[in-house]
Amino acid sequence: MKCLYFTLLFATTQISRAQDWPEWRGIGAQGISTAKGLPETWSETSNVRWKKELPGRGHSTPIVVGDHLWLTTAIEKAASADQAKTKLASNTGDQPLTVLDSVSLRVLCVDKVSGTILHDIEVLNVKDPQWAHTLNSYASPSPIFAAGRLYAHFGSFGTICMDTTNQAILWKNEELHIMHENGPGSTPILHGKHLIVHFDGSDQQFIAAFDIDTGKVAWKTARSGIMDPRPQQRKAYGTPLIVTMNEQPVVVSPAADWVYGYDSETGKELWKLAYEGLGFSMSVCPVADTERIYISTSFGKSQVIALNYAGVKSPEIAWRNNKNAPKMCSPVLTNNLLFYIDDGGIVSCIDPKTGEAHYRERLGGKFSASPIIAEGKIYFASREGVVTVIAAEKTFKILSQNTLDGALMASPVAVDHTLYLRTDKALYRIEK
Repeated sequence: MKCLYFTLLFATTQISRAQDWPEWRGIGAQGISTAKGLPETWSETSNVRWKKELPGRGHSTPIVVGDHLWLTTAIEKAASADQAKTKLASNTGDQPLTVLDSVSLRVLCVDKVSGTILHDIEVLNVKDPQWAHTLNSYASPSPIFAAGRLYAHFGSFGTICMDTTNQAILWKNEELHIMHENGPGSTPILHGKHLIVHFDGSDQQFIAAFDIDTGKVAWKTARSGIMDPRPQQRKAYGTPLIVTMNEQPVVVSPAADWVYGYDSETGKELWKLAYEGLGFSMSVCPVADTERIYISTSFGKSQVIALNYAGVKSPEIAWRNNKNAPKMCSPVLTNNLLFYIDDGGIVSCIDPKTGEAHYRERLGGKFSASPIIAEGKIYFASREGVVTVIAAEKTFKILSQNTLDGALMASPVAVDHTLYLRTDKALYRIEK
């Protein structure tokens, strides 16, 4: 049994260079980089090749394709007091929210060598958009690249496909809508001829696939599991992962209360598994090895669960761990060790076979960004602008802590000998 991570690694390198970073969690979607010679220490005044202030506000992770970085952002026009009052009258939650009159959703292209913004392109303009949580943005889903095309998804506000050679918009799709409650968060994945995206709102929940050539909806499948009757507990912001089960590519799709498996070509539901406890508002992507899938149920009764999937028709729960489960940050897996960090800064190192902890240690800070692994080191980026580098080993060891101005909501990117970090204010190229 072979996890499709390795298949995707081979397939993706056929259309992008090995040193590219074509999607949110890198080639294979596991947060693993092959970069060498990365800096271990940096600051605003050391090991920064360039720093570029960015227009607008966005939490999407940049992708790296050849000599360019691509990312999304949102130019916001605030709503009037009367507009905000009217819009929020229907909100059933108590979270702090951003309310806008309109939002310009944009794609940025940055020169990798100089940091110059080469292109700033409006791809969608939305009047009277839904509100968003103040910790979120209107440009949080990360773009994805393949075969000369950039795909950018903005939740209910629309999805676009751009030719990166001439910046032409090849298609737009604005027909799928849900109530996000907290703004868009689910990053899409590419598989075959489909761009696969979650739409898990408080009003309706489904997964859909766009045809990558036309932008038309290729399939759309409603979530079938019985969920909590409260609308706020039905929403989710997770990202799917492709694995191979019984020689078939399967979309592993985390949603509120359930994790599902779908046929990647047709969207047919193949199986579903209840978390056996509340789980909602997750913004994580699972990771997998050749035997198990690892996923956090996020908010509610937070827990990390491992699913046995090799050689079975429907996955079974191998173990569950309810201590310091991450609500927003995806896990990483390396050298038979599973690492994850909760929102309050406690990092866990877990035996992936048993779920037993080798250690749990506090880094400090608040965390939304997912970590990455490079050269046997793990990079954790906090909302306070601190990146903590630890050894990817059974024994806890902090190698460095590095502070930049601004909050780190986007995940780090490691390519060649360079680290790219996006704060809420600027984009950095970090290298020795």
